Amino acid sequence: MAALGGRRSAVLCLGLLACIAAHPALAGDCPGNRNALGTSRTLVVDPREHPRIGTMQYPETLPLRDHEVVLTFDDGPLPRNSSKILAILASQCVKATFCKLVEAGHSVGAHTQNHPLTMDQMPLERARQEIDEGIAAVKSALGNGEALAPFFRIPGLLRSEGVEAYLASQGIQIWSADFLADDWRHISPSRIYELAMKRLEQKGKGILLLHDIQARTVAALPRILSELKARGYRIVHVVPATPENPATPTEPKQWQMHPPPENVTMTRWPDAVAAR
Repeated sequence: MAALGGRRSAVLCLGLLACIAAHPALAGDCPGNRNALGTSRTLVVDPREHPRIGTMQYPETLPLRDHEVVLTFDDGPLPRNSSKILAILASQCVKATFCKLVEAGHSVGAHTQNHPLTMDQMPLERARQEIDEGIAAVKSALGNGEALAPFFRIPGLLRSEGVEAYLASQGIQIWSADFLADDWRHISPSRIYELAMKRLEQKGKGILLLHDIQARTVAALPRILSELKARGYRIVHVVPATPENPATPTEPKQWQMHPPPENVTMTRWPDAVAAR
């Protein structure tokens, strides 16, 4: 998750998190592509009820069904690559979010002002400044503060309790991830594809983190989407709750990746080992 400096970082955002559109783009409704992956459903979440998601770091993740995937992209926009990512997603009628494309009806999440990879070490006041200035810059770029979704990913996933508490106090939901494809590393597109699918198969569902600034991700994405379709995975589109659009009803256990079956007594792992 490479750092990006300069003014362009003021409009960094999460990708493929949310879209304002009221209805998902079903595969059969995709113009020019009857075999598109599409977007199977829209999930509405309340950040104040579930402030931290993603099993790489937190106990909870999005309440997805088996074989459901939420795609996310960090660090854009970088036009030469982000625009290609957008075109690929559009060809499959998969909803996407990029800061520079809000006019297309997509919503936006935040990712700090300067993408520091020290959020877990810097003084809280400095971290708050990064968060606040990043959010303010994105709102300014959008021209409409209400268009910014209360979703936030900490650069490098370098969390700290102070940062998490501050974001929660602002009603902002922290997005970690359930699995990565290591696309910020210098690896081949085929390796990105292999890691994405292998790790998804291990989880069975979840939030995938990718980076739309990477040419290698552009090259890997069509194959990833094609394989998701072939293996029966479905894309879920996530939006924040509003007074007019309340959160999708869920049960607490749905926010766990693999909740234990009902009526099963949980045993601490040392005791379980000793009992064998």
